[in-house]
Amino acid sequence: MARRGAKNIRVAELFAGVGGFRVGLERASKAFHVVFSNQWEPSTKRQDASDIYVARFGEEGHSNTNIAEVAGKEIPEHDLLVGGFPCQDYSVARTLNQAAGLEGRKGVLWWQIHRILKEKKRKPAYLLLENVDRLLKSPAQQRGRDFAIMLASLADLGYVVEWRVVNAADYGMPQRRRRVFFLGYHKDTALAKAVRKAKDPQGWLLEDGVMAQALPAVLKQPREPELFPIAGDLAEISTRFNAKERRGTSPFLNTGLMIDRKVWTVDTKAAYDGPFTTLGDILQQNGSVPKKFLIPKAQVAKWTYLKGAKNEQRVNKGSGAAYKYSEGAMAFPDPLDKASRTIITAEGGSTPSRFKHVVKDAKGRLRRLTPVELERLNMFPDEHTQGATDERRAFLMGNALVTGIVERIGRELAERDGSGG
Repeated sequence: MARRGAKNIRVAELFAGVGGFRVGLERASKAFHVVFSNQWEPSTKRQDASDIYVARFGEEGHSNTNIAEVAGKEIPEHDLLVGGFPCQDYSVARTLNQAAGLEGRKGVLWWQIHRILKEKKRKPAYLLLENVDRLLKSPAQQRGRDFAIMLASLADLGYVVEWRVVNAADYGMPQRRRRVFFLGYHKDTALAKAVRKAKDPQGWLLEDGVMAQALPAVLKQPREPELFPIAGDLAEISTRFNAKERRGTSPFLNTGLMIDRKVWTVDTKAAYDGPFTTLGDILQQNGSVPKKFLIPKAQVAKWTYLKGAKNEQRVNKGSGAAYKYSEGAMAFPDPLDKASRTIITAEGGSTPSRFKHVVKDAKGRLRRLTPVELERLNMFPDEHTQGATDERRAFLMGNALVTGIVERIGRELAERDGSGG
């Protein structure tokens, strides 16, 4: 089997979207080379994300096929597997015909990652995965179970894993977007061996580890890490983990480390003292903003109502029953002197909405954000999503990640890479 060259980290990007991981990694270091990517949107003929990916990066190594139909042997050998996957129900059950066997729920993309790792005889040295931060607390009736299943399955495949919940704005980036990033090291890598040799897991999490160096953090309050094992096979974890003792609270805090199914976890906060980028910093100049993004005066009252506080009687459309509805006010327009709110997939379109961003321009006019501005909030190159409609471009950015986080982690990983392939 061919060995990779020094400082050549081959990457497989799953659920690639428009290439957020690739943008961040390639900006971080010339060591990263994407050898395989997959993006497929079910239940639609339009494959906007895949088309944009190919337009920006080329067709070589790209797959626009349901990942469930891609065999592990069809994916080239790689050293780093990356992907952001949906937050779903990750529970598992014993198969009927094989008591020792396990199967995840059909259609859950986490189990495609698991399948590919299992099928690869030469497992990737590293994993870098991203999800919404509520993953650490799901499902509501059994807090932390889903993440426990993932950690246990990765441990069984030979990985040491560290994780961190990161708000991009805490590290000077232009959007308040909280996501959990977890980084896995295969047991044969130098980094996995370094983790095992570390006498103080908390020292790895706060000082010595890849996450600690890429995204500096300190304890929210002085305390020893929570320590607990994840016991049982995956089906037992699915039914028993945190089912009784702490149902209302997840045992997983926002930072942690897992070695051989043994978990250390602490609550941290960002320790960043660099420059900050605000929403105002990324705005296009008035002359470059098409008039269609301006809010007509006739719509201002509707926008104001939707953004405002409410305490009113409403009627359920289904049952006809009256109920009291209340919600707090949102900033309107959005402040320009701080990072933006999180972009959502429904950001596009001219219809008034409580959740879309609205800014006041230098002439005092209210307007929505342009596709380029949404790209900048996720730290993509300008016009990265050009080719799709404005509404789709907004949707794609609502699904994307802040590439600056990947860049910081990637830079540190490239510097620390000592697996040797």
